[in-house]
Amino acid sequence: MPLPVPVLAEGVDPAWLPPAAFEPLGTRRTLIRGSGPMVETVHGEVADAVARFGGRVVRDPEPGDGMSYDLVLELTGASGDEGFACGRQDGTTTVTASGRRGLLYGLFHVVRLGEDAFRGEWAREVHQPAAALRMVDHWDNVAVHPVMGQVERGYSGGSLFWADGRARGELERVRAYGRLLAACGINAVAVNNVNVHRTEARLLTDRIGEVAALADALRPYGIRTHLSVTFTAPIVLAGLETADPLDARVREWWARATADVYAAIPDFGGYVVKADSEGQPGPFTYGRSHADGANMLAAALAPHGGTVHWRAFVYNHRQDWRDRTTDRARAAYDHFVPLDGKFADNAVLQVKHGPMDFQVREPVSPVLGAMPRTRLALELQATQEYTGQQRHVCWLGPMWSEVLRFRPEAESSVGESAARGGGLVAVSNVGDDPFWTGHPLAQANLYTFGRLAWQPGADPGRLLDEWIGLTFPGASRRLAAGLHAVLDGSWQTYEKYTAPLGVGWMVQPGHHYGPSVDGYEYSPWGTYHFADRDGIGVDRSAATGTGYAAQYAKPWSEVYESPDTCPDELLLFFHHMSYGHMLHNGKTVIQHIYDTHFKGVTEVEEARETWASLADLVDPARHARVAERYEEQLRSAREWRDQVNSYFFRKSGVADAHGRRIY
Repeated sequence: MPLPVPVLAEGVDPAWLPPAAFEPLGTRRTLIRGSGPMVETVHGEVADAVARFGGRVVRDPEPGDGMSYDLVLELTGASGDEGFACGRQDGTTTVTASGRRGLLYGLFHVVRLGEDAFRGEWAREVHQPAAALRMVDHWDNVAVHPVMGQVERGYSGGSLFWADGRARGELERVRAYGRLLAACGINAVAVNNVNVHRTEARLLTDRIGEVAALADALRPYGIRTHLSVTFTAPIVLAGLETADPLDARVREWWARATADVYAAIPDFGGYVVKADSEGQPGPFTYGRSHADGANMLAAALAPHGGTVHWRAFVYNHRQDWRDRTTDRARAAYDHFVPLDGKFADNAVLQVKHGPMDFQVREPVSPVLGAMPRTRLALELQATQEYTGQQRHVCWLGPMWSEVLRFRPEAESSVGESAARGGGLVAVSNVGDDPFWTGHPLAQANLYTFGRLAWQPGADPGRLLDEWIGLTFPGASRRLAAGLHAVLDGSWQTYEKYTAPLGVGWMVQPGHHYGPSVDGYEYSPWGTYHFADRDGIGVDRSAATGTGYAAQYAKPWSEVYESPDTCPDELLLFFHHMSYGHMLHNGKTVIQHIYDTHFKGVTEVEEARETWASLADLVDPARHARVAERYEEQLRSAREWRDQVNSYFFRKSGVADAHGRRIY
């Protein structure tokens, strides 16, 4: 029987899967061949479309039925392969796949193509995901945390999965979420926060049934469920006096607990672990290495085909701001590179894209090119913690594309290495908000991540246009151009009015929204810019600084070592420079700061006007929500401009060359 398409509650936005996007499919005659649960999902999608638009769907007809079909969807095997082939000949578009997920992805490919899927004739194309794992991590708390709330760093309302200390039970929307993820190529979800508190710890044992219910809802769309666990689970849950990863009792406990998880969720994906990081416990307590800790969990998961994702976000968060020899940027490399080759085959080291923490501009983490004998996953942040918190338009596709295309060494790009290794992971930007992501235009970030995880070398601008075409089917040329205009370039706009030349952390402490140039300057978090009357920036050179630049292989270690060769956009990340230093762009550091902050505000004003001009072409509720967010973005951008410019004018004593008002 075809699986019914999830029904959204009234007022919930369909995001990039509105019914109208299925009209080109729903008006045709479609043949589906194959069997199995995922085929029933495909059948349900087609059946829903033809019911709306008057087409026809047929399942496994007798040979020689004499009918012609516009679309054939055929499952040729029962493998785990996710690829598919698609072509059009003699008036029929044919999608074939040897794996059930592949058939589902092939269907959504046809939906993306729209009417073009049924025009002319075109040769058979093979589509295969570059990365086997394409995952979203939800930083959702089961119980409301007194500081972090329901969703840590979440800007889209509450959790889709949890409320008031228990599972929400609204599984229809969870299933709809799985559908959205599958449509952009994502195949895995971690359903709870990497900061695992006592309530969340119990999901591993006596509350595993709640996780199993979520897995059941996500499974029809090919989504495997993962769980964040605390390293001290044997102590917290079983009363053992130790969590030492080399203790036989601890290893036996994990083996039993993991077997019980797989009894409840046979296709369970594995564990996500944050250990020895920002107060979370880990193997250092017992004098053990991160490889010891990860390998203990890998051994428990291995008999069931599971994977442990061990996060590399480990650094000293009790740093003395007076001590310039300690550099948070060095930490992941110093901790993990000596362990290369010591991790189990089913242990994946999950590495943030930059060495700090998802700033608007960072160099690519040197860890991503320094551990060839370890499976590495690239971690990105879709939720905009430091890029406007989904109150500002900040489409991150170009940033992510830069990271994915970066070549730490000649053989492979970051995207190619991650795809061959542990895959790509994004911190979720989704919650129970009617628009899923709070800001309707922030949906483009999640969609773009999924598509880049499938094809890391894809042109992000093309993916943006894909999202526009699906989310606003039938959009006029004016609407499509306007949407592209306000999103493309929005990352660079945000960078202009916030953090200059690779400096980060000029945010309000704790919640990280809005400007505070010295907010973290004298804190223990290791997030300094070292601005004084003479200049700004952190000396990370090998010759006179912290030595961080030397963590890169050549040629990058040489490029970053000298201000003469360091790219302007990263100059102050790597070097402490005078305000009068001349950049490659022909401006001084201080004039660049002034000019970009004025320019950034102007660009927000222009984007707000462009959005306002589209009111007659956009659903009123969606338009109103975005317009409201633009008012806040503009207010915030002006505050950023004035605080940053005033701060550096007062530090440097150098006036703006254009005589603009600085307070």
